[in-house]
Amino acid sequence: MRVVITGGAGFLGSHLCQRLIGLEHEVTCIDNLITGSMDNVAHLMGHERFTFVKYNVCDYLHVAGPLDAVMHFASPASPQDYLEFPIATLKVGALGTHKALGLAKAKNARFLLASTSEVYGDPLVSPQPEDYWGNVNPISPRGVYDEAKRFAEAMTMAYHRYHGVDTRIVRIFNTYGPAMRPKDGRVVSNFIVQALSGEPLTVYGDGSQTRSFCYVDDLVEGITRLLLAPSGKTHEERTDRAFIYQRSAPSVHDPTNIGNPQELSVLEIARKVQALIGTEIPIEFKPLPADDPKVRRPDITRARTLLDWEPKVGLEEGLGRTIEYFRKRLL
Repeated sequence: MRVVITGGAGFLGSHLCQRLIGLEHEVTCIDNLITGSMDNVAHLMGHERFTFVKYNVCDYLHVAGPLDAVMHFASPASPQDYLEFPIATLKVGALGTHKALGLAKAKNARFLLASTSEVYGDPLVSPQPEDYWGNVNPISPRGVYDEAKRFAEAMTMAYHRYHGVDTRIVRIFNTYGPAMRPKDGRVVSNFIVQALSGEPLTVYGDGSQTRSFCYVDDLVEGITRLLLAPSGKTHEERTDRAFIYQRSAPSVHDPTNIGNPQELSVLEIARKVQALIGTEIPIEFKPLPADDPKVRRPDITRARTLLDWEPKVGLEEGLGRTIEYFRKRLL
């Protein structure tokens, strides 16, 4: 396959580049490097099946030659980033998704959207299944990310229904592992870097809010399976304005949660990091940010059923690998 990955120099995008190159596919990585880094793809530069293009995907998007798949991962993804770049986050969710879908349509290529568990907002249901519509405050500071992804999902499904594009949507839950940026505002990287640097671990609120962390290798495996899964059988009817798809059961074209259902409080995660690093550095409590979700846990029944996927790497093993990555990076 020949695959385009937007945001391919970011945390998740770079792991996907590596994975698909390892599966002998050809990858074109497009990134404007606002939050991505060339360090993440430096080891791939010069590879005969890898091409890097520095470009803003909100502009006109063209790639010469045939394509088999477009994977849209371009977007600030941590709270620190999308609060710093709110307009860019909204634009890449709207304009960037439109351009990436247009490229897939023009090339008759499969399209995969990187969505997020943030579409569920501060959920009133736990665990969160894909048919839960969410509890999102659209005008809160973090609403720029939530609504950008919700709009991107709506546009992706519109292209699927109206233009017949072969689309997939992955709702990504909290992920951690090598290639995260130090102090990028995410829980695991913040805790590890603070502990290794001898700084107090910052916990917001009382730490009782829960998260479910998936190691990046597991996540990439699930996304790869979703990308490569055969299209489900679809009954379609032509109307004056659009194709209407009638399904008796969810298919790979519907959103799919990929994440680890093991749920822990933020305070428990902080203490695990302390124990694994072997430090007694104190925990510092700060006020909880506005609209911070109180719970986050995926229902992965659909991923198990459609993709035969579930996470394999335990939290302590994954944290150990991530700690070693940051130890080397911070030397």
